[in-house]
Amino acid sequence: MFNTFFDAWSSMALPWAGAPAQGLSGSRFGHGLHDDGKHALRYRLFIPGGERGPMPLIVMLHGCGQDAADFAAGTGMNALAQEHGCLVLYPEQSCSAHCNKCWNWYDRAHHRRGEGEPALIAGLTRHIMAEHAVDAGRVAVAGLSAGGAMAVILGRTYPDLFSAVGCHSGLAHGSAGSDAGALLAMRTGASPPAPPAPSAHAAVPVIVFHGDADATVHRTNSRGVIRQFLDSHALHRRAADAGVAVEAETGSSGGRAFTRHVHREPTGGIVAEEWTVHGAGHAWSGGDARGSYTDVRGPNASQEMLRFFFGSMDA
Repeated sequence: MFNTFFDAWSSMALPWAGAPAQGLSGSRFGHGLHDDGKHALRYRLFIPGGERGPMPLIVMLHGCGQDAADFAAGTGMNALAQEHGCLVLYPEQSCSAHCNKCWNWYDRAHHRRGEGEPALIAGLTRHIMAEHAVDAGRVAVAGLSAGGAMAVILGRTYPDLFSAVGCHSGLAHGSAGSDAGALLAMRTGASPPAPPAPSAHAAVPVIVFHGDADATVHRTNSRGVIRQFLDSHALHRRAADAGVAVEAETGSSGGRAFTRHVHREPTGGIVAEEWTVHGAGHAWSGGDARGSYTDVRGPNASQEMLRFFFGSMDA
């Protein structure tokens, strides 16, 4: 259960408070508390420096044992957002909602639109969009591990809100419905459930990163995420053009080899990208050692996600 008054933040009920972001001229990295009347969620928000019009918004969901500041440091997303002119929102899970600050991706109470954590994060996202100059057609969500799994849920339950999804070392929507089921899915992989009937909104594109030496979340879960989004895409199309071609490439970056599979629809648009980073464990690829659960080697997942998000948003 969520507790609206989970710590001292809620008693202050402060609006967003900005502070200069270290090393990024003119930018601000502040904090705030979102309260929807039932539940509360604290967050950090990065605003790039300079005069800008409506900007893209990237929602970043940390993994277990992390907080917003740690995740921002480890992914290096603020520096990239300064360069590209993006807002970055970091919702922060409460210890009252989970003892290890994990998003509850495996709990059925958090699997559906309008309920639980998906509704709370979506509400916070809309709040930021209302308070700041956000381009409503350029909003993406990404996360690591439990945060990656929750990002997948948000992309599938709120395709009208999020334009693209990034999942690093996460799992498919509905991979588990209990604590025991979560452990099993993490250890051995899970077959994702069939996608729901298509909504009026097209399935959003997804980019997935996973290390093939991940001992925490089995690598086959990345394929489950891809398959789930491809199935949803095919259901929405329901036509001859639903077929998706796959292109494979190999390479190396940052001292690690990788294999990338790109899934394109007949019109050329990218529906999904799957990156397998060889030799990498349960960590953000190409990350910064100042944050936890990072691997400084390998392709830079933050850069690739932004490239993918902007391409998807501009398509």
